[in-house]
Amino acid sequence: MAEEVKNMATAIIILVLVVICVFSIKSYVTKLSHGCCGGGGDAEKKVKVADTDEANYPYKKRVGIEGMTCNNCKMRVENTFNQMEGTWANVDLKKKEMLLCTKTPMDEADIRIPIAKLGYTMTEIKEA
Repeated sequence: MAEEVKNMATAIIILVLVVICVFSIKSYVTKLSHGCCGGGGDAEKKVKVADTDEANYPYKKRVGIEGMTCNNCKMRVENTFNQMEGTWANVDLKKKEMLLCTKTPMDEADIRIPIAKLGYTMTEIKEA
């Protein structure tokens, strides 16, 4: 009887490991086909800023952002801010940081909320 229980426990453990392996492989295949963050397969298209004269952006902030892992992440953050009137964003993935240039002052909440909606975390904000 003890041998049967031992065999049953071994079978259950093997089954659980197989299920974990299947889900891991499925997740890995999804990342290969859709980018590291499951971005849907197609790369984000860059939103271009109409005014690229840096002199027109007197307010500059360095914003620390956690959670970005690839160029799609970078592009999502930049596009979110570049779509806003009077803002120009440039993300540095290696530094986990965004340089945000604005024509008018911007509250911390106006920066934090869009970042959070994208699924990232703002870690710090300082004048540049």
